[in-house]
Amino acid sequence: RDKLVTGVQTCALPISEKITPRSKDFSQWYLDIIQHAKLADYSPVKGCMVIRPNGYSIWEKMQRVLDGKFKDTGHRNAYFPMFIPESFIRKEAQHVEGFAPELAVVTMAGGKKLEENLVVRPTSETIINSMFAKWIQSYRDLPLLINQWCNVVRWEMRTRPFLRTAEFLWQEGHTCHETEADAEEEVLRMLEVYRAFAEDYMAMPVFTGIKTESERFAGAIRTYCIEALMQDGKALQAGTSHNLGQNFAKAFGTQFQTRAGNLDFAWQTSWGVSTRLIGGLIMTHSDDKGLIMPPRLAPLHVVIVPIFKTPEEKDEVLSRAKLISDALKAWPTQRANLGGPISVQIDADETKSPGWKFAEWEVQGVPVRIELGPKDLAKGQAVIARRDTGEKTT
Repeated sequence: RDKLVTGVQTCALPISEKITPRSKDFSQWYLDIIQHAKLADYSPVKGCMVIRPNGYSIWEKMQRVLDGKFKDTGHRNAYFPMFIPESFIRKEAQHVEGFAPELAVVTMAGGKKLEENLVVRPTSETIINSMFAKWIQSYRDLPLLINQWCNVVRWEMRTRPFLRTAEFLWQEGHTCHETEADAEEEVLRMLEVYRAFAEDYMAMPVFTGIKTESERFAGAIRTYCIEALMQDGKALQAGTSHNLGQNFAKAFGTQFQTRAGNLDFAWQTSWGVSTRLIGGLIMTHSDDKGLIMPPRLAPLHVVIVPIFKTPEEKDEVLSRAKLISDALKAWPTQRANLGGPISVQIDADETKSPGWKFAEWEVQGVPVRIELGPKDLAKGQAVIARRDTGEKTT
């Protein structure tokens, strides 16, 4: 009963007052942003999350940009099974030791006990290597540059939406090379792709560097990463690139005939970023009013809020709003510098007040809001509000 009463009282508050101030409780502020910006919700499965359309549309934008960058550097997409034989995981000693506490294991299927347990994919080095061993015979087959977009499961004990969940979405690149130098070049190339994406698209400055021995990926010889400082002064690991050496190649017999006619094991890399980037975006830019979206990743760039009282005013204001919307959508893509056309929405919902709409679009982080009413039309103007600075101009 107390919870119900509290809920009723909370619903009467403006959206901005429902968000815990950062200065009071940064952790709760982060969770409040996710809830009120409608980015994600808690799943019936403990430790998992449901990514709502607002959140998934951000991931789609990230995915589109990164996928283009991967293809520009010669990588091709493939897909591998999410179920991995348990014996594969055990073939690389450091790998199994590093992931053992986080593994989700399937022991039954079709009403019967399996002959061999299956691990739900925590990462794909092992099952991908089982295929690389079949596909690679000669130096002519190298380099082999593969990327996969998929979900993974790591049974985390302490979870937080986007930052650390039992299941999450990511991409994982896996490549094979003739020499250690070639592999190292690939590792650093992809680290630079991540750095450029974080800074040029997310507007999130990052540090790049090598992880300590205790922090490197299980089975790698070197792990590099990008890390960003959040508003609370804590660092967030936002992407990793691993030099796997020949560890997995030796475990799975991924060998090739060299140019000299000898046999050698492939030199490998793997690298990935995940939906954790959305968490980083939230904690880098947002404020106590809600989410702030970098324009290049914003699913919606401009919202037009028409203001009217009478049917006559409605027709006139909506007609002008449509003209503005069409003009913005036709704006040359290169001039907009957004990687695509400007996306615009006219919020003509008559069940909500203009003030309610302003707060709602602010909490969702839309970069630009245009307010348009009869008085504005009479003066031949509109009011434009920036989400990042709060500045209003006519």
